[in-house]
Parts: sequence; C-alpha cells; structure tokens
Amino acid sequence: MRPNSWADRLLALLVRFVGLVILLATIAAAAASFLYNQSDEAEQAERVATQVNMRLRDHIAVLEGVRALYQSDSAASGPGIRAYLGALRPQIQAPGMEGVGIAAAMRAGTPAALEAKLRENYGRDIKIWPATDQPIGFGVVLVEPYTPRRNVALGFDMYSEPTRREAMRRAWQTGRPAASGIVQLAQEKAARVKQPGFLIYVPVYARTPAGESPDTIATANSVRPVEAFVYAPFRTGDMMKAVLGAQLDAINGIEIYAGEGPSAPLVFRKGRMGWDAHEQVLRVADRQWTMRISYGRLLERLGRPLGILIFGIALALLATQLHRVQQRRVGTLQRLAEEKARHAEDRELMIGEMAHRMKNAFARIGALARITLRESASLDEFETKFDGRMRALSDAKQMLVTGAVDTVELGKIVRRELELAGRSPDQLAAVTGPDVRLDDEGAQALSLAIHEFVTNSIKYGALAGHGDLAVGWRRDGGDIELGWTESGLPETPQIDSESFGTQFIRTLIERQLKGSWQRSAVDNGLAIVIRWPDNARTN
Repeated sequence: MRPNSWADRLLALLVRFVGLVILLATIAAAAASFLYNQSDEAEQAERVATQVNMRLRDHIAVLEGVRALYQSDSAASGPGIRAYLGALRPQIQAPGMEGVGIAAAMRAGTPAALEAKLRENYGRDIKIWPATDQPIGFGVVLVEPYTPRRNVALGFDMYSEPTRREAMRRAWQTGRPAASGIVQLAQEKAARVKQPGFLIYVPVYARTPAGESPDTIATANSVRPVEAFVYAPFRTGDMMKAVLGAQLDAINGIEIYAGEGPSAPLVFRKGRMGWDAHEQVLRVADRQWTMRISYGRLLERLGRPLGILIFGIALALLATQLHRVQQRRVGTLQRLAEEKARHAEDRELMIGEMAHRMKNAFARIGALARITLRESASLDEFETKFDGRMRALSDAKQMLVTGAVDTVELGKIVRRELELAGRSPDQLAAVTGPDVRLDDEGAQALSLAIHEFVTNSIKYGALAGHGDLAVGWRRDGGDIELGWTESGLPETPQIDSESFGTQFIRTLIERQLKGSWQRSAVDNGLAIVIRWPDNARTN
C-alpha cells in the first residue's frame, strides 16, 4: 500500500459524504419548494372559498334586513322594500342574487288576499299558480328589483314544489336561513341559456295583532306560525361570475358541487380540472357545498422543485466526477511511478545479465576453443573452425538483437545453439519438433534460455562429454512444450537453490513468454520443461 493511500480513501469518503449531503439538501429543498407551492395554492383556494362564503353571508344579511323591514309593517311591504333595496343596491354592493322576493302564506283555496297584494304591488291582475294539494301555500307577491324575466315568478306558489318546500320547512322549524337543493328557477322559463339555481329562505313569523286574517298565516305542529318567507333566488353560474369576477381567468379549473364531495350534483364548472385540485367547503346558509379549484401551474408546482433537484444532483455528480478525475490522475501518476520502478528493476537485471553474459561468453569461447582444439589436427584447421563458429554465433545474436526478420523458427534457434556447442549433424538431426514461429520477444527469450542451458551443459553437463542430451518440442492443446533432458551425468545436479542465471531464465519465461518452467534432477539426470501459450504465427 502506498503511503498516501489512507489520505486518498479519506478524501474519497469525504467527497461521497459531501455529495450525499448535497443530494439530501437538494431533495429537502425540492420537497420544501413543492410543499410551499402546494401550500400557497391551498391558501389561494381558501381565500376564494372565504370570498364566496362572505358574499353569501352578505346576501343573507340583505334578506334579514328585508325581513326586519317586512315585520315592521307588512301592509306597506311593497313600497318600503322597493325603497330599501333601491338605497341598498344589493345588485351592485353584493352582486349574485336574482333579486329579493316575498312569498306570503295562504290557506288552500284562498288566494284572494295574495292576489290583492300582487295587484297592489304591480297594478295588474296576477293569479297564484299552480294548483296544489298542499293544505297551505306561499305565493310570490313581490320580486325586486323588477325585471321582465323575473316577472315570470310572480304568483308562483313555492310550497307546491318539493325541493323548495323542504328548505322552507327547515327555515320554518329552525328560524334560521335555509338553502334549497338545486332547482330550475321560475324565471328560467324566459332565459335563453338556462342555469342551475337554488334559493335561500328566511322565515317571517306571524304576529297576532287584532283583526289579523287567519288566511294569511300558516301553522304547523310544534312550530311558530309563519306569515311569509323572504327569499333570494340564485343562478349558480351568474353568482360565481359576480363573486369572483376576473379571478376566474387566473384559475385553470373550478367546480362547484351542491353537497359534500364530488359525488354531489355538479352545479358549476369552468375550465379544466387538473391533478392538483384543492377542495374547499362553501357554507350556503344551512347547507354545505364543495368547491374544487385547480390552478394548473404544473411547471411552477413541479418545475422549480425539479430544477432544484436536477441542479443538486448535478452538483453531487460533479463532485463525484471531480474526485474520480483526481483519482485517475493519481492512479496514472502511481502507474508511471511503478513503471519507472519496474524499468529500474529491469535495468538492474539487464546490467547483472550483461555481466553474467560476458562471463558466460568468455567461458563459452574458452570451451569452444578447447573443443575446436581437440578436433583440429593443425593450427590452421583450428583457426578456420574457431573463426567460423564465432562468426555463426555473432550472426545469430545480430539476427535476434536487430530484428532483421519478422519471425524466427524455434528449431533454427535450438539447432544453431547446439551446432555452436559442437553437436554433430547426426546429433542435430535428432532434435525434432513441429514448425513453431516466434516473434521478436519470444525468439529473444528462447534464444537466451537455450543459450543458458547450452552454456551450463558445456560447463557441467552432457555437452561437456559426460552424458547424453535429448531436446524436442511439441504442441499440447493451446501451448508449446519444450523439453531439455540430460542423462548419464557423472552425478545428479544440485538445483535446490537458484543462481542468478536461473533467476534470469525464469524471469524471461514468465514475463516475455507468459509461460512457466519446471526443473527436476534425479538419478544423475536433469530434466527441464518449458510451457508457453502458442500465440505466435505458425506455418
């Protein structure tokens, strides 16, 4: 482990920790931004609901004001209410109502009193309608401000219709404003575009002054007698437009349901609802409605948090990438340092080998000289043979060192070395094996290894004339196997320790040939087996 590896690991952990912190902070910021946007839209939706609820309370306040005026003097209700509404101007101060009306009580079959009030209020004969089987009725005797479209509702007996009647009974029993379910308003008959409508009723309980006609008072069990209802009709679409006005343009989608939840009847819709709808409660007198608002700001809701998240992830990845670049740079420098160290080792090895090779060269030259001398009958013959063998050795070394050819045949290397060692042609013919081509590095490695075997054998073994030598090679699967066997030696060689030359041979075989070698010495013999992958070109 290199000395600064602990610092690199600490730096790696620190970078990962910083990246994790950035990522977590980014996720938190993105979530906070998303929740803030969601909360902001929820607050806007709540403000819209509050605005609608406040407008509805304003409408109820107008109805209660009209009730107080009616109770003060029901005989002068028509002119007084007209004057009151003319001064109050609810269509301007609190737009959304379809006017304010009075539905007065009557006994079944006795509409004369109400028709007299209609004649008094509007100067013409208006009948109470429709016929009903109810024991009491409440006919509309006043609708203000008067318009031709609202004129259709005059004389209408509201108690004859079940939805209206249910709301009127609640108001009668509780004494508080009550809202009807969704109905078609009487004045919708004259409207070109019809809208869902509803009504809010406020009861006017009966007084008991002397001479009061019993035909204009409605009674029921366990409740106070009532003489009229002050009411306001609402067209849902017109009311929402009047209340929200230009705000509707800033809302992507809005829905109003006359009840609790989306399963209730839908009474108003504008735009398109999105996945981000906010649900709010509307208080319509004594009923609860549901409003759903969608602002459709998908890019604002998700875009900002997503941008924050992407930016944070990019920062985390950048920090990690910078660390990786730094690690690669440090790794490159480390590999360069290791390469330099390896080259230094190789140089030391080569320097040692050069010294060793020079020693072996001198020993080999001396052995060649002795062998040549024994073979020569005269000094001239010795000079000729010795000079030829030296030139052959020089030519072989020159071929390997300079790379004069692309490949070298294994048999040529082996036979040349043995020939230079003085082996006869018959002995060389016994050296057999398939045609194996070696590239430059393989040829150099095998040449030096065989040279070392020959040199050692010349010094101590069979090539010194004290035994037999057998050399051969074969293909075994995807490998080449070369065997060098010396037998009949004067004594068994000692191979327990490796000499410098032996270490050099092993290094050559393992590094340059990517192979292995084995030595064994038994019974006055020496066996060497070299194996390496058959990666070179063959013929």
